[in-house]
Amino acid sequence: MPGKVADCLRTTELEPAERAALDQELTVRRGQGYTLRVSALPAVHRGLLARSQPLDGGQGLLAVPARRTARREYENRVSTLTP
Repeated sequence: MPGKVADCLRTTELEPAERAALDQELTVRRGQGYTLRVSALPAVHRGLLARSQPLDGGQGLLAVPARRTARREYENRVSTLTP
């Protein structure tokens, strides 16, 4: 999970399983940013992805290109998971 997505999720209301997955992550530095290695069921990843929807600029929020790209990258990774 890209760090920009994780930063957004830390400030939102999450289910207990989603919060536990974020609390047990492994931070990996990557260039200017960072990535989190989150071990969780695909359903938990899909829930986290749904909660990161505001990064796309919906609901009257300002769309920041780097955040949109980070969410899209995470969405691509989640879509490759088996159902």
